[in-house]
Amino acid sequence: MSPRFDAMYASAGRPSIPPEKLLRAQLLQMLYSIRSERLLMEEIDYSMLFRWFVGLNLDEEVWDATTFTKNRDRLLEAEVAKEFLAQVVAQARSKGLTSDEHFTVDGTLLEAWASVKSFQRKEGKNPPSPDDPGNP
Repeated sequence: MSPRFDAMYASAGRPSIPPEKLLRAQLLQMLYSIRSERLLMEEIDYSMLFRWFVGLNLDEEVWDATTFTKNRDRLLEAEVAKEFLAQVVAQARSKGLTSDEHFTVDGTLLEAWASVKSFQRKEGKNPPSPDDPGNP
């Protein structure tokens, strides 16, 4: 993807943060549900695993969180993120790591005005033994 990145940035001026590092950092943000870029930078600063994944050496400073704000639009307009994820999926497919099997997770939170002590077993079930740690 390097030629695509080169076309997005000017050849003059300060060297920019490599876009592949920004994409890797944003992938970490999505995978680990990190709420903000500021918290993401904090995690990258302290985690050797995150630093390795992003491509930062231990002695390199992490960049400012506003870097994402400035570069996000540029990456989205060029559809780089879309192409990046398409290449990740293509690599996973080539290694047989994907499946067409449907997988759904229901994360619905249900609130109830009940406690374990008010729980009553259905008829026909054996009562719990007295030494059962879940027995109130």
